[in-house]
Amino acid sequence: MATVIDADTHVIESERVWDFFDEELAHRKPQLVPGADPNNGAVRNFWIIDSHFVPHPPGKGGQALATPPIEDEIRNSTAWHKRAMTDIDARLDDATNMGVDVQIVYPTLFIGFLTHDVELEVALARCYNRFMADACSRSGGRMRWIVVPPLRDLDKSIEELHFGKENGACGVLFKGVEKDRSLAEPYFFPVYEEAQRLDLPICIHTGPGSPVLTEFFDSRLSFVFPDVRLLPVMAFYDLACSKIPERFPDLRWGFIEANSSWIPYLVHFLHRRLRVPSSEFGPSYFQENRLFVACEADEDLPYILQYLGEENMITGSDYGHGDQSAEPELVHLLRGREDISPQTLEKVLSHNPARLYGF
Repeated sequence: MATVIDADTHVIESERVWDFFDEELAHRKPQLVPGADPNNGAVRNFWIIDSHFVPHPPGKGGQALATPPIEDEIRNSTAWHKRAMTDIDARLDDATNMGVDVQIVYPTLFIGFLTHDVELEVALARCYNRFMADACSRSGGRMRWIVVPPLRDLDKSIEELHFGKENGACGVLFKGVEKDRSLAEPYFFPVYEEAQRLDLPICIHTGPGSPVLTEFFDSRLSFVFPDVRLLPVMAFYDLACSKIPERFPDLRWGFIEANSSWIPYLVHFLHRRLRVPSSEFGPSYFQENRLFVACEADEDLPYILQYLGEENMITGSDYGHGDQSAEPELVHLLRGREDISPQTLEKVLSHNPARLYGF
């Protein structure tokens, strides 16, 4: 059978990540501190980054980013070391039991906006990328990682792309909105150009990437929907309307962990907004512009495939996280569906993610 690629898994960053911190900025290493959830009093760990709690506690501006557990018993467990990628063999055992041959690993902290300090942003990204290169190098090729660029310093971002390419990375992380910038802004073109030259896709993952949007919403009411889940959809709309994929004819784009049910809605909206035939944004549009979208196992896939096409759908288990996207039985559930042909499922599980990530 073809290699099964889990297109979206996660590491939970531990203190080990900061072992790679630049010495001259060692005094600015993120520090763990315990704190109480203001809603229920439960104590958990927070990172102090640039004098701020990360994640921000629930409420206005609240975030849902996992951090190391506070209990010693859990921190010493194999379950935690698998999520922190400090026990690679045990994590690979899980992948095997899930029917997965290769995991694509995304960060947890770095899917959110972390600091207004550009120098610190560079240091954090460099540190994470070196940790991931080291961890994945011990997986025998079964774990590949997504490089984090410090996007407010484009020269340093391009340096990190080169480091990633030389050390096993298979994509470049973007949030749907980067601080206060749309992904369609020319500001990002140098990164897109270099990613295209290096054969690294742009991987647009859900996450609280815009602090202004995050501060606007109360996470106790809206949870992660408007400022996290919708951002990749916003990015797709901006990129499509501005014809950015056409500007970079060899660059691939992935839209990760926003499910895929938004595609029919957005295709209809683009059809009405741009006054073009609806077929212009059909499967051929995704294929010609190298746009891949991650689905979830229980979506109405036959309906969505009419718009996306079977060549550009991928999927991921969200392994490492415990939110609504987590699906440890992903491969089993998809292969148990009778409304999707085995040939299409093989594309979703194997061929399409291999094309996106350049295997």
